[in-house]
Amino acid sequence: MKFLLTLLLIFFTFTASANRQFLISGGPDGGTFKFFSQGISEYMNEMTSDTYENKGSNGSIENLQQVNNRAADFGITYSGDLFLGRKGALNKKSRQYRNVYAVAYLYGAPAHLVVLKSSGISTVAELSFGRKVAVGGLGSGAATAAERFFTSMGVWNKIQPQYLGYSAGAEALIEGEVDALWLLTGFPNSAVTFAAENKEIKLIPLYNEALKNGKLFEEHPYYSRVTIPAGTYKNIDRDIVTFQDSTLFTAGRHVRPKTVENLLKNIYTEEGLNHLVKTKSTAKAMSIESGVTGIVTPLHQGALKFWQSKGKILTDEQMRYP
Repeated sequence: MKFLLTLLLIFFTFTASANRQFLISGGPDGGTFKFFSQGISEYMNEMTSDTYENKGSNGSIENLQQVNNRAADFGITYSGDLFLGRKGALNKKSRQYRNVYAVAYLYGAPAHLVVLKSSGISTVAELSFGRKVAVGGLGSGAATAAERFFTSMGVWNKIQPQYLGYSAGAEALIEGEVDALWLLTGFPNSAVTFAAENKEIKLIPLYNEALKNGKLFEEHPYYSRVTIPAGTYKNIDRDIVTFQDSTLFTAGRHVRPKTVENLLKNIYTEEGLNHLVKTKSTAKAMSIESGVTGIVTPLHQGALKFWQSKGKILTDEQMRYP
């Protein structure tokens, strides 16, 4: 009997470990986060006996909180939010989110500021007169970045932020319910594409205006210059110079290193990366070469082992696992 009980215990232990469930906290409808969390979940479910479930969210900040609190195992988070969150500097009342670790770079997330061509708005300063700006959902990285950006430009207290997700914000712009739409996302973005197909839009160039008038890059060194090429969106016939944050795949401290390493071994194959590109073309930015781009915080132990096995030269901060 004792021998039988031992065998049953071994069987159930093996079964439980072979069929583990993992939750990936993604993003809102119309946002790039959701495509990536779906794509990674789908591919891992095909390649392993574990179950990966995609969970919708308001975006980066909520994902940071969910992973930190073990309500999710993995999440998609902007590098800046992870950097500030680990320091407890997201806002004046912010706690420290020290249970979240970087896993890999996914893509750059350029800031978009979209207005209707008929609005006559050409600069950030022209939003100052109580204009309504859709900034992303409450708890989203986009909304946090919007406050960060508009504060640095001295206009946050002069606009009326509307906490709408990307799809809802694009619809509100088309209907004239808001004057501008703010996004921090890969391009082409489906919500901006939708707006451009229904109304003639403009993208406001942000980089030079921020460089000249604000302290954005001095206070937030993880932001960098980027260009949205002409033709990315309908009737946008010139390059738009803006700035970007890096979008990262993250994991909680509670996730076993082997699990994280195994995920990376599956995703960073020709088949895995092709699957993600088919899900969202923005995934073309993913490669072994770009794998740790924009990461200014510690890597998860599983990710650390994987990237070292690929010969990546890592910074002291990336290797600083408490």
